[in-house]
Amino acid sequence: MWLKLILFGVIAVVLYRAFGGKVPILDGEKKTGEEPSGDTLVECATCGTYVTIKESITLKSKHYCSKECLPD
Repeated sequence: MWLKLILFGVIAVVLYRAFGGKVPILDGEKKTGEEPSGDTLVECATCGTYVTIKESITLKSKHYCSKECLPD
C-alpha cells in the first residue's frame, strides 16, 4: 500500500517537472496567438524593470522601458 503511494507521488512529481511546473490545459480553452492585454507587465530587455505593454517601447520583439534603454 505505502509503496504504491510513494510510486504514485514520484510519478506525479516527474510529470509536474516535465511540464515546467505548469499544469497543461487539456480542454483547449487557451487560444494560441492571443494578444496580451495592455495591463500585462513585461521586463525591459536592458535593465530588467517591469513596465506595462502600453508604456513599453517594442523593438524587434523585445520590450524596453524608456528611450535610454534602447540599444544603439
